[in-house]
Amino acid sequence: MATADSAGVKALVFDVFGTCVDWRSGIARESEAFARAHGIEGLDGVKFADAWRALYQPRMEEVRAGRRSWTILDVLHRESLDRVIADFGLKGVPAAARDELNLAWHRLDPWPDVVAGLTRLKRKFIVAPLSNGNIALLLDMAKRAGI
Repeated sequence: MATADSAGVKALVFDVFGTCVDWRSGIARESEAFARAHGIEGLDGVKFADAWRALYQPRMEEVRAGRRSWTILDVLHRESLDRVIADFGLKGVPAAARDELNLAWHRLDPWPDVVAGLTRLKRKFIVAPLSNGNIALLLDMAKRAGI
């Protein structure tokens, strides 16, 4: 059996959303807390999170196809949030509250093995994210998650 030769490898880059952090559980949890805080009963956080994330590719495609100028992911997430709030029939949610919920993407939890795994890899390599997330989003998430 052949083994990978790491000679000459200096840096490793990795996907973030879904690979290093559990976006679905984090967004679901924060969405449910958001709903309770605004008197909204019975919001299914997982369905809300999935609906929010489902708008990611269509929004990114607008940018990739040149139909929209480059835009940071925080802005795309915020626009998608407005759409999902409307689709779920949530009424009267102030813009400031939406802004705060949008920052849930900055507060995602790592998968249980990620911190130890990246810590081990950092002993030998430079590690960095390879993500569509903007710098502030990735930095906030990394600091909170310890990655």
